[in-house]
Amino acid sequence: MEENKYYSVFQKFESIESEKLISTKVQDIIEKSFEKNFTTEVITLIYGCIDLTTLNSLDTKETVWKIVEKVNQFEGTLKLPNVAAICVYPVFVETVKQALLAKKVKIASVAAGFPSSQTFTEIKIAETAMAVYAGADEVDIVLNLGCFMEDAYEEVADEIVEIKDSCRGATLKVILETGALVSAESIQRASILALYSGADFIKTSTGKDYSGATPEAFYVICKTIRQYWKLTGNKVGVKVSGGIRTAEEAIRYYTIAEHVLGKEWLNKDLFRIGASRLIEDIEQRFANNIH
Repeated sequence: MEENKYYSVFQKFESIESEKLISTKVQDIIEKSFEKNFTTEVITLIYGCIDLTTLNSLDTKETVWKIVEKVNQFEGTLKLPNVAAICVYPVFVETVKQALLAKKVKIASVAAGFPSSQTFTEIKIAETAMAVYAGADEVDIVLNLGCFMEDAYEEVADEIVEIKDSCRGATLKVILETGALVSAESIQRASILALYSGADFIKTSTGKDYSGATPEAFYVICKTIRQYWKLTGNKVGVKVSGGIRTAEEAIRYYTIAEHVLGKEWLNKDLFRIGASRLIEDIEQRFANNIH
């Protein structure tokens, strides 16, 4: 595909607002609806949209197994749904599959040279395929930022397409690493490339090398997903990750998604939060009857 094809696709979308205006709009959205959304029902829904994540250098089969056991034992307690998924490195997918007994909890894996995406495309494809073969229902990859920064859009898109093919039906979440992209225009363009390359979810951040999610970046992603839906009729999910530790923080993102995308996006099939500490915060609130 010719490079100018991507510029013509970009032009189908509304020009993104200035950073200052985006910040003002986000603040207004949160101020108007945060209190309304700070309810037991919303916190319950949010808990069921969490991807329980462990991506540490010191992860072992034993530590991962214990996390899965906690999910198994949690089933039906505290009047909360279970988490949406357990997200691990590819080498631990099989461990999760062996240990997981909880119903309707998906197995997610990072792949494709996570978190930097700086490896050969062939390795990215192979690692994704191996994760799926091992039992991953969902795969989280990082968009090729190096190529994106050089405006090599065709290379970025083609790589995602090839990785998507290797998913063999598994859900593909494409991480933009919004802390590295910085500008709203770059976040919008990266979202568009991922959307037109087959992403099932657009995700904000890895929570590793760069700053995590911000409400402003999340707003841009949500707005781009909505415009894509209007253009194509395809609904794509959104995942926020990187630094969401409390129910208050999670509800801010929920509120933005509700305002920009609508209530039809507010379920675990289209809305996810990557977190570990958030789980502890919500469980403590319910255990103490403080929601």
